[in-house]
Amino acid sequence: MSAATSRLHGGHGSVWRRHRRAIGAVVALLAAAAFAYYVLPHIVSLGPTLGRLRRGHIAWLALGVALEACSLFGEVALFRGVFARPGNRINWSSSAEITFAGAAATKLVAAAGAGGVAVTVWGLRVYGVSGAEVANGMVCFGVLTYGVYAAAVAIAGFGLWFGLFSGPAPAGLTLIPASLASVVIVVALSTLFADRAVTGFLERRAERSSGRAAKWWHRAAEVPRSVRAGLLAALAMIRRRDPSLLGAVAYWGFDIGALWASYRAFGHSPPGAVLVTGYYVGTAANVLPLPGGIGGVEAGMIGAFVGFRVKASLATLAVLGYRTISYWLPTLPGAVAYLRLRRTAGSSPPGSD
Repeated sequence: MSAATSRLHGGHGSVWRRHRRAIGAVVALLAAAAFAYYVLPHIVSLGPTLGRLRRGHIAWLALGVALEACSLFGEVALFRGVFARPGNRINWSSSAEITFAGAAATKLVAAAGAGGVAVTVWGLRVYGVSGAEVANGMVCFGVLTYGVYAAAVAIAGFGLWFGLFSGPAPAGLTLIPASLASVVIVVALSTLFADRAVTGFLERRAERSSGRAAKWWHRAAEVPRSVRAGLLAALAMIRRRDPSLLGAVAYWGFDIGALWASYRAFGHSPPGAVLVTGYYVGTAANVLPLPGGIGGVEAGMIGAFVGFRVKASLATLAVLGYRTISYWLPTLPGAVAYLRLRRTAGSSPPGSD
């Protein structure tokens, strides 16, 4: 029996053995949802407020769902623009499949999206993308995605602090995040000039070592090379005005739009710059090791908006309504996409994954 046939049939194992990871992910998702719905209100005494979620204006919430779907499409468009190359199998269909599966994993494993990154890398390898292309492409994708994030935080934060935009301007929510975002941008761009020095240092360490240590230093030297290659690829897309760059803006912009629609479903939205800054400050809680940032992102966003003098009850309703949309919309199709990827992996020719 060939290797491909062996992978395809997998020894005729049970459904549980073939799909235990996906089943486990669904079970974990349901457990997290049950915890958030039945237990969390009693812990934080938000029962009456959460009960008002059912009285949100359905038309605005439906608009939030549509905007969130547009956000996901933007991410798919950027993904295709970064990874599609002549000779590989990355097209609109595979881009959506990998993106949705990665988004679902991100919701289940926080730590700055580590689960989503792992599934995305695996999905790219399943579709025959080489290891070097995966490494460079992931850096490029991250630079373009989080470049928009950092730029928006800097623009909105400084704009509020200096009075260019309307709204309150507490330093901890405007000046400090904007300054940190600016530092991140400068450090990222500086790697273009520091790459050779860092790589040379690591290669010299490898030459002076032996065995496993030498291999480790050689692998470490590949990191700055991949970072530089990814940065250059991102800058090249910007210089040629690649249309897929709009996907990065759409990804964040429509997601913020879903939050805006949720605010409108329960009352009035804060000023635009306040909405943008509160959103980005809150999403920074994704680095917490919680399933999908459950609890952390909500608390971060609500706290940020309260710091901007938004009424606590309105901020709570708007953020929880938005998070219900942003959590479930990519997760359910993502589970299906993950199963499709597993089937694709089983039917791929040897060496393609």
